[in-house]
Parts: sequence; C-alpha cells; structure tokens
Amino acid sequence: MACERDDVLLFEPLDMAVAGGAIVQLEGPNGVGKTSLLRCIAGLSSRYRGEMLWRGQTLQAARAAFAEETLYLGHHPGVKAALSARENLLWWSALRGIGASDQVDAALAQVGLAGYESSPCYQLSAGQQRRVALARLFLAPVPLWILDEPFTAIDKHGVAQLEMWISDHARRGGAVLLTTHQPLTLTERVVKVALSAACDDQVAEDTDGDY
Repeated sequence: MACERDDVLLFEPLDMAVAGGAIVQLEGPNGVGKTSLLRCIAGLSSRYRGEMLWRGQTLQAARAAFAEETLYLGHHPGVKAALSARENLLWWSALRGIGASDQVDAALAQVGLAGYESSPCYQLSAGQQRRVALARLFLAPVPLWILDEPFTAIDKHGVAQLEMWISDHARRGGAVLLTTHQPLTLTERVVKVALSAACDDQVAEDTDGDY
C-alpha cells in the first residue's frame, strides 16, 4: 500500500504481514507517515492506495470483525477531562458492548490507578491520563494492538510495565503494531519496519537481522 496526506505521497510501496505473536515497530523520521499508516490500518483514514487484508479477507469485507478484534490507542490519550477515570472507561466500554464497573476498576488497578477511579481526568497528570487510556488494553482482550507512541508521558516504571504487557500479549499469541521513539528493551523479538520517503526503498528488519 501507499499512503497520502494532504495529497502528498508519504511512502511506497509497503508490503508486510503481521502474524500472531509478532511485535512490529514502525520507524522513520518525523513526517514520514508512521501515524498516518497506523490510522489507515485502524480504519480512521482512507487516504491510501492498495489493499489491506484481515484473516484473509479484504478489510472492507471484514470491517466488523476487524473492529472487534483490534484496539487502537493514538498519540493522544483520548480521555474526556471532565469525566472521571472510571466514567471515561465505562463510556468507552459501552461503545464496544463490554465491561462493567468492577471490570473497569480492576483495569485501572492494573495500570496503577487504584484510588483514582473517581478523580476527574483534568486533575490527573499527563502520565496518569495515559494510564487511563492504557487501561483499555485490559478491558478488550483483542488479538491486535495498534499503539501510536504509547510510552508518551509515562515514567520509567510505567515504561517497564508497558513493555512487560506488550511481551505478555505477544507470548499469548497476540500481535502488536506500534510506533515509539522510546528505545525498547523487550524480551520478545521486535520486527522493525523502517519507513522512508516515497522515492526511497522500504527496509524491514528485526533485532536479529534476518527478517
């Protein structure tokens, strides 16, 4: 596929598959199209040429199943400042037809926000708001995580926790597609896909050097 933004071609061609158990990191300079690509894959943008498949079906044919089996977390946390941490997650869960108050509280505890369930998000730090967003990972047990700069505003301890969650997800057969400027120290193998300008070649490699 090839991706466009404001009628400008960002990169081409890109041809890859993401299997269960894979952790794929998109790399490249700012503006090359990493976020645009993730938004296209997540179904939030149609500014691309080419075809995407989910479990062997075109994304158009498998749109409902794809939406149920993926979770996208964008660069911004995507929480309502006037709502509490619990209310944000209950609202999000209702959109997906999942979750209850006890499940939401358990997810918040999982990300280190026990005791902050009723706090309005405008009172939370940027890192805590990011944790509210990350709690969605534990409310929707889906096979594919699409994460755009998930380590933003997270402290050192939080980074280690998130890396552990990503590794655990891959070990259970899930897949993770992410962008980050944070050096990764995962125990699982990471496949790195380097995006370059449209006139350059695409490079795909993993940490062992044999993609």
